[in-house]
Amino acid sequence: MPAQPELPLRPMTLGELLDAAMTLLRRRALPLLAAAAVLAGAEQVVLAPLRRAAGLEPPYFWLGDGFGTWWTLVALGFALEAGIITLLAALAAGGVGPALLGRPAGDRELWRTSRPVATTVTAIIAAGAGGVGAIAGLLPWFIAYGLFGLAAPALVIERKAHPLAALGRSARLAARLGLRGFRIQAVAYLTWFAIRLAFGTGWIALLGMFTGASLESVYWAVPIAWALANTVAYPALACVSAVLLVETRIRTEGLDIAINRARSRGEDEAAVLVYQS
Repeated sequence: MPAQPELPLRPMTLGELLDAAMTLLRRRALPLLAAAAVLAGAEQVVLAPLRRAAGLEPPYFWLGDGFGTWWTLVALGFALEAGIITLLAALAAGGVGPALLGRPAGDRELWRTSRPVATTVTAIIAAGAGGVGAIAGLLPWFIAYGLFGLAAPALVIERKAHPLAALGRSARLAARLGLRGFRIQAVAYLTWFAIRLAFGTGWIALLGMFTGASLESVYWAVPIAWALANTVAYPALACVSAVLLVETRIRTEGLDIAINRARSRGEDEAAVLVYQS
């Protein structure tokens, strides 16, 4: 008999789905937060000198030398976000199967199943689409994020053959039930955007309030603050994508029924997670 599953094998409300994503994050905190810290730190290493060279002032990095330069850096930031969340979503997806089926699996399992080459290609595509979408006014970025955010979980959980197949599968799943998957990912992103905005700027303001230090004198602290905030937010969003994929399949494809049927027959229920197109 399998152990008690950590994720419910049934359709979930929005609140339950977000709670399930946090459960997955807590269960796999070490690999997800470690990977997120490296990626979020690298993101700030790329962005911080560009912001300073453009004269953008912390903590919000507003305008500076001109709108064009500012908007280009905003688009670059959104492109990097899309790529990083895609990479982390593949890592998070490796923990979904064991959590859903009640099977033990070590953290190494996440790395083993992450399909790094296909995931990296998918992340590059996501970053490229995100950058173009952000330059075009941000709305296309949200559309791309909402439709293609399930691509990495499709690669890992469903073992899609290649990135384009995973992107197509993601768009189909996100569009079901009146764009439910799209809407959930948008809500999750905006929620975490507000949280990390508070984390990324709030303690910098407190630092200035209690020490009297100017933002210029602690310029280095702002990228660190954003990196710390993103270290939590990025894997949380990745876990939402990973959980959302299987929840959408439960809701629209009867994945829970297929798993229970496989169990009753003594078959490997993990094989049911691989989508047969």
